[in-house]
Amino acid sequence: MLRRPWTQLVPRSRLVASTISARLIQRSARVPSISATMTHSRHSPNPLEDEEAARTWVHSNFDNQGTVIPNEVRNKLHLRGLVPAGIDSFENQEERALEQLRLKKTDIEKYMFLSWLKNTNMQLFYRVLLDNLEEVTPLIYTPTVGSACLEYSHIQPFLAPPGQPDGLFISIKDLDNLDEIFANYNAALPDPELTPQITVITDGSRILGLGDLGVNGMGIPVGKLQLYVAAAGLDPRRTLPICLDFGTNTDRFLKDKLYLGLRQGRPDDDHFFPAVDKVMKALVRHFPHIFIQFEDFSSEHAFDLLAKYRDEYFCFNDDIQGTGAVILSGFINAVKHAPIKATEHRILFHGAGSAGVGVAKQLMEYFVIEHGLTEAEAKKKFWLSDSKGLITTDRGDKLANHKVFFARQDNEGQQCKTLLDAINYVKPTALIGLCAQSGVFDQAALRRMAELNERPIVFPLSNPLANAECTFEQAMVNTANRAIFASGTAFPAYTIPGTSEVRIPGQGNNMYIFPGLGLGATLAKPSHITDTMIYAAARALSESLNKSERENNLLYPRLTRIREVSVDVALAVCNQAVQDKVANDATVLDLYGSDALREHIAKNMWEPTRSTEEIINSKM
Repeated sequence: MLRRPWTQLVPRSRLVASTISARLIQRSARVPSISATMTHSRHSPNPLEDEEAARTWVHSNFDNQGTVIPNEVRNKLHLRGLVPAGIDSFENQEERALEQLRLKKTDIEKYMFLSWLKNTNMQLFYRVLLDNLEEVTPLIYTPTVGSACLEYSHIQPFLAPPGQPDGLFISIKDLDNLDEIFANYNAALPDPELTPQITVITDGSRILGLGDLGVNGMGIPVGKLQLYVAAAGLDPRRTLPICLDFGTNTDRFLKDKLYLGLRQGRPDDDHFFPAVDKVMKALVRHFPHIFIQFEDFSSEHAFDLLAKYRDEYFCFNDDIQGTGAVILSGFINAVKHAPIKATEHRILFHGAGSAGVGVAKQLMEYFVIEHGLTEAEAKKKFWLSDSKGLITTDRGDKLANHKVFFARQDNEGQQCKTLLDAINYVKPTALIGLCAQSGVFDQAALRRMAELNERPIVFPLSNPLANAECTFEQAMVNTANRAIFASGTAFPAYTIPGTSEVRIPGQGNNMYIFPGLGLGATLAKPSHITDTMIYAAARALSESLNKSERENNLLYPRLTRIREVSVDVALAVCNQAVQDKVANDATVLDLYGSDALREHIAKNMWEPTRSTEEIINSKM
């Protein structure tokens, strides 16, 4: 449906500036990045002089700052009497928002409040997020986003004001209308220069460890793009969440009268891949330079889509490449703490989906690049297991294509049906979980790891919290506090009983990689993302720890430094893109290898408005 301007929909008497009533005709889930405020202002009419521009500004969830707007501006925008007389401060606005957030009793209520805040006063939302990263990030993404996705069809109408969709919902029944869908989107853009730079796209078929959620999976692209903005300063107005509604095979949703997606099963591969191909071609036809991130597709489809498109389009798969890179970074630092040579490690994965195989392949690169092993020698350091046991070529079942690469042929008929059997057989130095099975790293498995290793590496990486293979406390208690630990979800610090010694768990959060990768990619404009760019991002993350973090034996930097870390990652990505001869941006090519390139990256990170002067000046 082609959306009309607000000036045709809302009578002048209702042009209200309060954050509650401010509604924008642009996409709700966009988040600010690269100095777009100034870009937008140079090409837009001044709302203090132009009546039509004034009305647009008043109803913009990005521009309208509600109660902080000074009197002279209120008068120009015809707001006299439509807002309380008091002139608020940004600090008060933020304090008020945090007060309301903390009054909510459940995480899902907090998620809904934050969604509403983003869609009514976007800049305030990002001020709250950036100033309270450790508190708010788990509420807008893992672990809370998993619960939000499960309930998405029940809460979606309450997440945003009317007329503000979460992003683009593309039905498999609408494949003949793709140009109209993207034209509708283009027509809603507030400025022709603010076309999307980045999209996160899912079909909802494998959301976190929760399975096939259908259209309810839209919460994932929305959340990921919020992290792109918060962690790396991508422009919120230039981000595009997309959910491919290709149906669902989950009976629970098909029978739920409140489910908002198509009530039909998923297509077979003969229909799935041509359908995705049509979407990709239309997307790039309308936005030729957009960076495409695939997210939470089923394992088989995830690998096939990446293989099909990685050299054709400017794209990336976070489940495969992003997870692999962030765990590679943590593993590089974990190896430094383990009292054995790097080349003596034996790594057992429990979970062989897209994330598990992707991580294993990234870790293989470490042994090849850093330690000079051949690919065949590096592959011998890895064993993968799944719900049926250790993956071998003679296990007796038909292996999925993506599992074949790591299937062992040297097991001499030995079959391990349980995780403990596999641990006893492999005698691993590192145990990595990506199976989405809560508690599978049980007491017996952890104690055996501690018997086999002075400093066992234990990485339970499944999200959300309910699917974690073990907790940090369980890992510490059952390894006599000797585990080198990183998880996929956040865990609290652990105090060793009888002492004052506090251990801080590592969190292999993809947020450390994909925002910086996206920032570097949107600046360098490479023709495609190379494997060496992914490796460079992982290496940069591993080297980004400061002195305090190293002294505390952390595997990852503190989350509060995420923007600094994203600059490090983006810098490595830009430099590697130039080295790989795929970069196309003249400035990045010119500044390659210099300190000035770091400054260029930092300068191009969007920040939310924090003064009334910025509001006024951005429109002058």
